[in-house]
Amino acid sequence: MAVPASQTRQADLARHRQLLGWLAVFGSAVFFYLATAIISWGRSYVTISATYYTFARFVLGFVLVGTVFVLKGHRPSCNHVHYIFGRTVTNALAVLCFYKAVDVSSLASANILNMTYPVFVAIFSWITLRDQRDTVALGIVGLASLGIWLILDPAGTTLDWNNYWGLLSGLFAGVSIIYLNLSRQFHDAQTILFYMFGLGALCILPFLHGTIFLPRPLDLFFLLTCSIAGILGQYLLTYGFLYVTAVEGAVISSSRILIAAFLGPFLVADPPLTATGWLGAALLFAANVALAVRKKPSR
Repeated sequence: MAVPASQTRQADLARHRQLLGWLAVFGSAVFFYLATAIISWGRSYVTISATYYTFARFVLGFVLVGTVFVLKGHRPSCNHVHYIFGRTVTNALAVLCFYKAVDVSSLASANILNMTYPVFVAIFSWITLRDQRDTVALGIVGLASLGIWLILDPAGTTLDWNNYWGLLSGLFAGVSIIYLNLSRQFHDAQTILFYMFGLGALCILPFLHGTIFLPRPLDLFFLLTCSIAGILGQYLLTYGFLYVTAVEGAVISSSRILIAAFLGPFLVADPPLTATGWLGAALLFAANVALAVRKKPSR
């Protein structure tokens, strides 16, 4: 029996959108990594603090999202201020700690430890949502914790405390994701981004004391390229998750762990991961995938 042409076209369209979704989510991982690589490259040419990079990203993001609202003739509305405020503050702290990690540690460890946020989401969900506690997920968190320890202390001798900036970024990002899920129940993506960028820039202002200056052309180049890469990553991630499942999105997003581990030595002369560090990265990647799979039945 022949399949109607309309059904064939719909199936082709669905596959096409799924492919675009995969590419968009993978592209977001690449651009998030690229934003940190630009910070690393800039060290040889400019002196710009992690705080200034964060502020520039939020200001440019606010301008872009605000322009979209103006062109569409819409006005952002905020119905649940506490959710938006929670999302804004925790996201600002996550980005600030992430960029600080890039500034004081290796690019690989900063990106890998930033990707611990699914683990923190699972931990906070276990603490706050007692009726949804999952013993298996707790075991996966234990496995991820082992991976994190192997990344933090690959030699098993002394800890590099600078790596904890990356872990802090993952913690704040985990809380931010929870607030994002709550905010999405009452606000569209553009509204969330508008307040996240605008109020986020205001949150960063107190940390700018002594680090902000009028940028020269070369300073402006690094500030803009880093900001554009980060904002593109944000938009690609938002777009991609419209067409992929949560599991697919989590797996592809976690590819940033492998991208950072592979490319660091070649792009920014990072020291290559030790065998212990690779084991830690692999355990964290596997834990992120496993946590995403555990969520699948609840969709």
